[in-house]
Amino acid sequence: MELHDVWFVLIAVLWTGYFFLEGFDFGVGILTRLLARDRAEKRVLINTIGPVWDGNEVWLLTAGGATFAAFPEWYATLFSGFYLPLLTILVCLIIRGVAFEYRAKRPEENWQRRWETAIFWTSLIPAFLWGVAFGNIVRGVKIDADFEYVGNVWELLNPYALLGGLVTLTLFTFHGAVFTALKTVGEIRQRARTTATRVGLVTAVLALAFLLWTQADQGDGTSLVAMVAAVAALVAALMANRAGREGWSFTFSGVTIVAAVAMLFLTLFPNVMPSTLDADWSLTVTNASSSPYTLKIMTWLAVIATPVVLLYQGWTYWVFRKRIGTQHIADPVH
Repeated sequence: MELHDVWFVLIAVLWTGYFFLEGFDFGVGILTRLLARDRAEKRVLINTIGPVWDGNEVWLLTAGGATFAAFPEWYATLFSGFYLPLLTILVCLIIRGVAFEYRAKRPEENWQRRWETAIFWTSLIPAFLWGVAFGNIVRGVKIDADFEYVGNVWELLNPYALLGGLVTLTLFTFHGAVFTALKTVGEIRQRARTTATRVGLVTAVLALAFLLWTQADQGDGTSLVAMVAAVAALVAALMANRAGREGWSFTFSGVTIVAAVAMLFLTLFPNVMPSTLDADWSLTVTNASSSPYTLKIMTWLAVIATPVVLLYQGWTYWVFRKRIGTQHIADPVH
């Protein structure tokens, strides 16, 4: 296996890790409006992801940086062609981070309500737009002989990509509901399980339609295996949630995300960004990659740094592993 193939796999792993971790992160943010009934319950939901949300976003920075370094042509075409949706995601992530930090800086109810509204929308919009973006990457876009995107932003809003956006939105919400049930106690835990069942059924229908469409268009035997694994894991997550086994439900919902993202990258390879104008103009792991020397240096850096990052993030989740409820929320100090 060539180094550019290795880095395609590593970038796929980074995006998979990002969607697994930021997926429940976005889901909890969406549920602050859909699940919480009062301010105390909103604080419970926010506190479940408070210690980890910023660490989850590191996976996005790493995936973007790795794409820039390993496949500069892919990065240039992607971020110039998808400029508006990716800029929207970036702005949402900035506002979302500010909302988490500034929400409790003042005791006024209106102040906190505005930041909570910001958390909801800046979780929902990226959860939808990531599906739209990856739907277009897999489907292919208008790339010319100079490897430049020559379409417009409205062409990105095609039926396949919009369905992909609905899948990521509902799947992340389901993932977040299962995580909430795993991390909370009391009435909110029970409502999270009920919400997970309802959202999960909608997710199953949308995900099955999207994955079947993907498989029919450009799938093969390996992508079919990944699709079956994703569907089976989603069914298992729903069954475990119904049985009150939140740990297993969260594990299986995570496997669903991993298998679904793996399927997308399997259907994409060896392309990194197909051209709908001419197959010869598609960006591939070969024509979009950096020099072998650059990839070699990156590989050594990854070997050294990755275990440290994984150990630190794993330790963070272990420290904040306990369940919380409204009884753990202290009265605000004025």
